Amino acid sequence: MTVLPAVPAEARQVTVGPARLARWIDGFADRHGAIDTASDGKQVVLVGSDESTAWIEVPFPPLHIEGGRTLTSLQTHVVRDRRVGVLLVRRGGYAAGVFMGRKLISSKVGSGYVQGGTKAGGWSQQRFARRRENQARAAFGAAADVAARILLPEVASLEVVVCGGDRAAVDAVLADPRLKGVAAKVAAPWLAVPDPRLKVLQATPEGFLAVRIAVYP
Repeated sequence: MTVLPAVPAEARQVTVGPARLARWIDGFADRHGAIDTASDGKQVVLVGSDESTAWIEVPFPPLHIEGGRTLTSLQTHVVRDRRVGVLLVRRGGYAAGVFMGRKLISSKVGSGYVQGGTKAGGWSQQRFARRRENQARAAFGAAADVAARILLPEVASLEVVVCGGDRAAVDAVLADPRLKGVAAKVAAPWLAVPDPRLKVLQATPEGFLAVRIAVYP
C-alpha cells in the first residue's frame, strides 16, 4: 500500500471544477517544475522539483490507474458522468434527487417546520420542547418518505449518495429502517447548503463534483 505524506496544517485549500483540473495541474508544473506523482487511490500527490506539493483528493474513490499513467487516469476519472443520489435536510425543508452527471433526472422537494428556541422556563419550556420534538419527528418522517420514494428505487444503480444540510437531521432521516440501503451508500463530500429548495438541489453538482486540493507551501 502506498503511504503518502500527510497534509500540513498550513496547506492552503483550493477547489477546482473537473473540467479545469488538467489546466490546474499544467499550471502547477509551470510554477514548480517537473512533477513526480504518487497515489493511494484516495489521493494523488504532486511534488514539484522545488518540493512544492499538492494533495489532490480523488472524488468518488478509488482511482484506478491505467498503464501507470496517474494523471491521465485521474483526469478521465473526474470528468466521467456518474449516477449520484442527493439527500438534503434542514429545519426548513428537505430534498432528494438523482443526478446523471450534472443532470437532475428525478427529484422531490418539500418544506418542513420546526419551531426555534424559547427563553421560557418551567412547564412552558417542557411543553415547548415536546411540541418541537413532535414537529421534528413529523418533518424528518416526511423527509424519509421522500428519500424512500426517490432514492430507494434507484439505490442499486447509484454510485454514491451525497448528503447535506444539518447533520443531525440527515442522521435522523437515514435512521429510518427503509433507508438502510441508502445509508450504506452515503459518501463524502458533505454539502453545506441553505434550506433545501429546487434551485439549491439543482446546484449541488458544483459541490459533489468539485476536486479539492491542498497545496504547500
